[in-house]
Amino acid sequence: MTPMAASRIVIAHPYRHSIPSETVPSPFLSLNLNLKSHPKRYRYIGIHASIRSHKENDLNDKTNPLEIPNTPSDHSSSSHVISKDLLSLPRPLSSSLFSDTVSDGSRLRVAYQGVPGAYSESAALKAYPNCEAVPCDQFDTAFEAVEKWLVDRAVLPIENSLGGSIHRNYDLLLRHNLQIVGELKFAVHHCLMANDGVKLEDLNRVLSHPQALAQCENTLTKLGLVREAVDDTAGAAKHIASHKIRDAGAVASSAAAKIYGLNILAEDIQDDSDNITRFLILAREPIIPGTDRPFKTSIVFSLEEGPGVLFMALAVFALRQINLTKIESRPLRKQPLRVSDDNNNVKYFDYFFYVDFEASMADQSAQNALRHLKEFATFLRVLGSYPLDTSS
Repeated sequence: MTPMAASRIVIAHPYRHSIPSETVPSPFLSLNLNLKSHPKRYRYIGIHASIRSHKENDLNDKTNPLEIPNTPSDHSSSSHVISKDLLSLPRPLSSSLFSDTVSDGSRLRVAYQGVPGAYSESAALKAYPNCEAVPCDQFDTAFEAVEKWLVDRAVLPIENSLGGSIHRNYDLLLRHNLQIVGELKFAVHHCLMANDGVKLEDLNRVLSHPQALAQCENTLTKLGLVREAVDDTAGAAKHIASHKIRDAGAVASSAAAKIYGLNILAEDIQDDSDNITRFLILAREPIIPGTDRPFKTSIVFSLEEGPGVLFMALAVFALRQINLTKIESRPLRKQPLRVSDDNNNVKYFDYFFYVDFEASMADQSAQNALRHLKEFATFLRVLGSYPLDTSS
């Protein structure tokens, strides 16, 4: 979907309302800021395992679920049922299958990227223990499944303590009109697995998702295994099992080993024991932010090029003692370069800035900070205000 014009400011509902004037704390007045104005290469194996404007009446939009023909579907069985019969596992959703999928409304349907046994499935079941976890072949598919009313929620990774940010999902947050309604921290424990009878010394290569391979780099290097990148961890386990491969193993979860009948050769092979992935919970509608417990708010904005502009943008939070927990920049796809105005033809990259801060949009200080930011940001959108995951 085409990004908005640079001059358009959008603050997503339900946070649009008048904001009272404020007095900036005196200790900051002296700032006098003009706030207004490894050598083995990976091989890739293909294993198939919006910005739109928010109208003023969005809060009153009573859009009904899409009417989808109730035709037979491969998704009627729950994706968390453990079975060694690979044919009994649900086939991941793809965009081409949308017309054959329907929710019966019996329980919450939660989309995740990957196949049964993926870490994302475990995260979805942790967030919603009684849900029907629905596998999707790509991140894009999970976003679309929520938008098209095929599922109720999506649980998708956004960053990992070892591998860093999942840039694809940052871009998709901006492209799609979904709301962040929660976050989840999930401890990742990688296992090296292979088919029955295969020993560690029989392995020449290992398959897994690029991030999983990176997180186990030291162990895999010591074992002398060639790393081959695939779409997801559980997909690697499924491929090894279904093709009965004897010279390769997979890095995936213990759940994936159980589902696909593989033997675990080594456990907890990640380089750092504190391997945590943060997931976002996405829905069609936002939740109403409160002040009864700790909240986090996620926003995205863009700025004009100039000295200290980003500093001024971040200062609107510092002036109000609001703690920032994350800042990420992503190129503005439709307008990647900007020519400077000083006639020397210098070109700059244009960026979107994604920021998470510890405050609820029900807090006046957060409202005032965004009102301040809006005065000089060329684009601003609230992606969600949601309860902070305080689990360790």
